[in-house]
Amino acid sequence: MPGAKKLLKLTLSLGAETRTVFAGIKSAYQPEQLRGRLVVMVANLAPRTMKFGVSEGMVVAAGSDGGVFLVSPDAGAQPGQRLH
Repeated sequence: MPGAKKLLKLTLSLGAETRTVFAGIKSAYQPEQLRGRLVVMVANLAPRTMKFGVSEGMVVAAGSDGGVFLVSPDAGAQPGQRLH
């Protein structure tokens, strides 16, 4: 996102649909590191209008001042599968 200091614009597949999510992970990840990667997304949030557009969910990450780490499912998981 040009002009965004912390945000990356992500397009996430939920299987049958895609969602746009703005995530504050720019300090930890370059866009090319995320292409094709599976992540855990909170999809049942109301869309949020932000300066750069509408964010339709949230990626799940762990960390603190020491870094940001995306939560990813194990191999074999498919886009759009629900958490149990």
